Amino acid sequence: MTSIDTHHAAGTTAAPPAVAVWITSADHKQVGRLYAGTGLVGLLAGLVLAVLVAFERIDAEGYQLLDTDSATQVLSAARLLLTFGAVAPLLLGLAVAVVPLQLGARALALPRLAAGGYWMWLTGIGLAVASIVANGGPGGGSSDMVDLYLLGTIVMSTGLIMTATSVATSVLTTRAPGMGLLRAPLFAWSSLIGSVTLLLALPVFIGTSIYLYVDHKYARAAFGGNVGVSDWAGWALSQPFTYLLAIPALGMVLDIVPVMGRTKLAQRSAAYVALGIVSIATLATVTQTMVTLPWEGDKFLDNAGNKIADLLPWGLLTVVPLLGVLGVLGASALTLKNGKPRVAAPLVFALHGLLTILLGVAAHVLGSIDDAGLRGSIFEAGTYVAITFGSVTVAFGALCFWGPKLWGRRISDKAALPLGLLALLATALGSIPYMIAGFADQPAGALDGFSYSGPQELWNTLTTAGFALMLLTSLGFIALAAKSFTSGEAAGDDPWDGQTLEWATSSPPPADNFSDLVVVGSATPLSDLKSASNGKDA
Repeated sequence: MTSIDTHHAAGTTAAPPAVAVWITSADHKQVGRLYAGTGLVGLLAGLVLAVLVAFERIDAEGYQLLDTDSATQVLSAARLLLTFGAVAPLLLGLAVAVVPLQLGARALALPRLAAGGYWMWLTGIGLAVASIVANGGPGGGSSDMVDLYLLGTIVMSTGLIMTATSVATSVLTTRAPGMGLLRAPLFAWSSLIGSVTLLLALPVFIGTSIYLYVDHKYARAAFGGNVGVSDWAGWALSQPFTYLLAIPALGMVLDIVPVMGRTKLAQRSAAYVALGIVSIATLATVTQTMVTLPWEGDKFLDNAGNKIADLLPWGLLTVVPLLGVLGVLGASALTLKNGKPRVAAPLVFALHGLLTILLGVAAHVLGSIDDAGLRGSIFEAGTYVAITFGSVTVAFGALCFWGPKLWGRRISDKAALPLGLLALLATALGSIPYMIAGFADQPAGALDGFSYSGPQELWNTLTTAGFALMLLTSLGFIALAAKSFTSGEAAGDDPWDGQTLEWATSSPPPADNFSDLVVVGSATPLSDLKSASNGKDA
């Protein structure tokens, strides 16, 4: 069952100041742009800190820019900003802005809940970052600031829960007549799945933070005080939690590919399943468990029963999500093979991002095998970088794709395509050298005091170059997007010859999105309308 809000604004009143509109608005398009814009700022801040951390690892005999007391905090701030300050708001913000348009809805369900969620998230992430600056956060020396960090993460997570609730409710209740869940666009479907997984995982993170807060405030006996913050809550800044954040990015790819390929999505039912099975990683996330495989292959026949018992949960929670990402790649490749693809910025960013997400998920599977000897090494950071940077790269492609609808102006392919190539290079440099260093037993979380045979300076120099290149790529993309969306070429209502309902309204959309309801008869309703119109013209 779905319900569509048919209310239209009656009459006109004097327009309030622009700042007041942005602060008080519950229009999903403005809330989504606030999330995405703030996420881009968080991305730049996180990348600056990541460059500092990577630079410190080049010379493992001492600190060049940081010191022993601040190293752990800077590393924690970089992870926090890249995870909850960049990837989460970018992907969730695009869902808030675009999904109601895809559903043919005139508004987001529970719009003020989503708007309030943005301000709570912004307040929480601001408090967490400020506490780290003031010597708080994991390993912080100020007791009050460690407490403030934990409170900030609770507020931040609550805000994301509020917005995710609004997105999930929208997909479930505001679809146009005739649009069942299996006719919903893949980005809307992935946003539903991603939102539900956040609704399952973030309360666990909040509960962990509450335990840590109470223990740190009163006893510091059960969870290790300030040093134990990362040990107990660090799962939310690592894998498989990053899988959950990346699920909407996979849906973005599946919506961008058929339009850029000028054909319908191949194996659509399989694509729905592929997105769904990635969410199985939620089970490992909510239990805060790193599922590993203690294989010891040479002793398999001696203890086959126990090995099979180990293999089943590992395969379900670790390998099955990889199969889901492979399914997304397979559907995308088959679609492009069947169509006549155009080389455009949205497609380049989307495919490059998908490939690097796949690299990170596959690396996580390898790292979870005990016999590989990678646990506790820098290999995990390489996995994290691949998934995080891949998600950001897909988000850049989504901004190129849906930005013309939201702002009415488009980004030049000629200017954006080189940035797509640079993003791929930056992700490869930022992740693969760390993975190689992991095999050489470079420890995770250490910025100095490690040594191993091999060119350790080379691996860490390459990673630093990758982070710096991603920072420059992000700066270039943000500058290009800001210029294009304010003074670029007018996009028109349907610049990509789209297939779904967001392209059926004006660019940018009016306050109520659509003037009339559309009865949906397939998964490509706009293509149906175009075919019907062409038939009448003939």
